[in-house]
Amino acid sequence: MLSYRELDPAGIRGVVFDIDDTVTRNGVLEPDAYAAMHRLADAGFELVAVTGRPLGWTDVIARLWPVRAAVGENGAGWAWVDDAGTHEGYFCDAAERAKQAALLDTIRRKVATRMPGIKTTNDHRHRRCDLAFDVGESVSLPRAEIDALVGLIEGLGARTSVSTVHAHAIPGPWDKAEGVARALRDVLDIDLDAELERWVFVGDSGNDAAAFERFPKSVGVANIRDHLDRLPVPPRYVTDGDRGRGFAEIALRLADHRG
Repeated sequence: MLSYRELDPAGIRGVVFDIDDTVTRNGVLEPDAYAAMHRLADAGFELVAVTGRPLGWTDVIARLWPVRAAVGENGAGWAWVDDAGTHEGYFCDAAERAKQAALLDTIRRKVATRMPGIKTTNDHRHRRCDLAFDVGESVSLPRAEIDALVGLIEGLGARTSVSTVHAHAIPGPWDKAEGVARALRDVLDIDLDAELERWVFVGDSGNDAAAFERFPKSVGVANIRDHLDRLPVPPRYVTDGDRGRGFAEIALRLADHRG
């Protein structure tokens, strides 16, 4: 991985960023990171937050943060605010989501029976399209137990994604990269593939893998080093600082270039 200082800021249009352990520390949004978002927005960059957190949270993030869109549940849906009001979009239509909900209900019951010590996340009631289990937020599960959970979920027919805090059962074809691409088309009428070189992605863990692979200008905050063994493609660049401090570093480099 290269230092973030080697990333060429010329021509960058927007920044897509993860939330947990990318702009937060111990679950709290870091002041430097939030200030950096405003600095980027004031400099004219388009900002998109993308997270494994619930779609219920993206409704709030889209309203309160200086972002053009907030993508939730690892790409399952998104929210945005414009002059016409607040809007939401989904990767799959209502009929598909109903079928996916039935699969998630099966997974929830099987995990409760076979791995009763594993619990759903404390943000579960705000989710609409996925099912997440707490593996590192309120508890800290050993790697072997997480791997067993992943095996059980995948054996029941869903895909999985594991972050620093949650293990997700994903019943549809989305991921963070595809979800962001759909959201940009929906919200800003942007074809991401046509201008990938103009976008930076910033993340920190395994559930950012699809975005690290998709975005040529991908950046890992320093704590990404703890998760490199789970990434088929590592980020191209890495910051010196971890979490929100690292996000602030890359934001400062981009904003200073634009002046």
